[in-house]
Amino acid sequence: MTGRGIGSAAVAFAVEAAQDVLGLHRLQAATLPHNSASQRVLDRAGFEEIGVARAYLRIAGRWQDHRLYQRILEPSGAATARE
Repeated sequence: MTGRGIGSAAVAFAVEAAQDVLGLHRLQAATLPHNSASQRVLDRAGFEEIGVARAYLRIAGRWQDHRLYQRILEPSGAATARE
């Protein structure tokens, strides 16, 4: 079931934990090309599409392509200038 905000809340929690608790610099996510609902969740959470990985994961007995996304995390209170 989609449209209830559960995925968005989970991604927001993961981003916050990755940044504030784990101190990570970057997150990566992947979706099947036809999974527009998950792609919208990632877009709203500040992820950017970085490309397509051919034959990325074996799902249901076959290798399937995935759209790749990333989000660069800034330390809390840091400037957002890119190097």
